[in-house]
Amino acid sequence: MPSTGRRRAPGLRREEVAQLAGVGVTWYTWLEQGRPINVSAQVIDAIARALRLDNDEIAHLFTLAGLPAPTVVSEDEVIAASLSAILDGLDPLPAYAVSARYDFLAWNRSCTTLMGDFARLAPHRRNMLWLLFAERSLRELVGGYDTETGTQCVARFRRNFAAHIGDPAWQALVDELYERSEEFRRLWDRHDVASNSSKIKDFRHPVAGRLRLASTTLWLADQPGARLVVYNPVDSHGRELLERLTCRTVSGG
Repeated sequence: MPSTGRRRAPGLRREEVAQLAGVGVTWYTWLEQGRPINVSAQVIDAIARALRLDNDEIAHLFTLAGLPAPTVVSEDEVIAASLSAILDGLDPLPAYAVSARYDFLAWNRSCTTLMGDFARLAPHRRNMLWLLFAERSLRELVGGYDTETGTQCVARFRRNFAAHIGDPAWQALVDELYERSEEFRRLWDRHDVASNSSKIKDFRHPVAGRLRLASTTLWLADQPGARLVVYNPVDSHGRELLERLTCRTVSGG
């Protein structure tokens, strides 16, 4: 919007909202006043975009207008669908996509064999930090967990958290972990920050035994902070073990 000088109150003026939404000022005024006028879903959607409402606010606006709320597909769901084919094509290499908040977005069959089936978890619990510090199940599934692993994980998460201060979902995760895990509480209070890096990890699988895998991180350009992580065996023995595990899963053995 062009600058119109100093404003008496913050926010858009009524005529500015109407202009951005592509509707008449008089019609928009009647809408605000709750007059009995015909309102289409397309117009309500245009007003929601002009006001930059979030998903909950959009649903509330449609309810006020007496219209069914639209089905909103989250960015995480879009990413998960688009990555599925890529991840499946990487088998037998374990691979997964994770958001900046460390939510597991998608994973392939080999990852399930190595780290456990995240699909069995409630969607809001498919989070790496939660599985490491609250339920601690990921430590048992993956193995090779040490103090440095936890320290680096929390430090990388704090670095991402800086860009989401005030976001209810991010703060809720921190609050839950802070209450449930003494270790997370101690590491969070250190205020360490770190960037993501590739490294060789030791996995101790209950069936395959020890696996040494090198992790490679690929950043997703269309989703800030989201990344794809691929584990590649450092030797031919490790690759053979992964192939056996994948075949075992397919055969149901």
